[in-house]
Amino acid sequence: MSDDIELERLKAKRLAEMQKNISTIKQTSEPEQKEKPKPNPRDIVLKSLGFRGEEVLQNAETQFPNETRAVIVQLAQLISSGEFDEKIDGGQLLSLFRTIGLNVRMQTKINVEQDGKFVSLTDKLKSKKNDEE
Repeated sequence: MSDDIELERLKAKRLAEMQKNISTIKQTSEPEQKEKPKPNPRDIVLKSLGFRGEEVLQNAETQFPNETRAVIVQLAQLISSGEFDEKIDGGQLLSLFRTIGLNVRMQTKINVEQDGKFVSLTDKLKSKKNDEE
């Protein structure tokens, strides 16, 4: 009979240890699930960019990397806080950079119509020069 009591006590002790282990495992795994990594400020801004915005951002990052990083962080904060919820197109972003003193240069290409096709202005001028010779 004393063996039964001893056995029950050992079972209860072991059960208490297992419950304690399970509770500590749950406590350590819950914060990992709750702590989602903060989204990258650049990703936040990219989601808000519209037509040709990404192109302007890439040019700005290559020409002025440190300054652009600071602008991206500030824009991401405004977007995340909900103070700014519009799409930013390339023209607006370029205007923003130029307003703060960053003259971001963009590649410009002028197309003109020649014989029903759109060709670049340089090609048209080259062909016109060759025709004259």
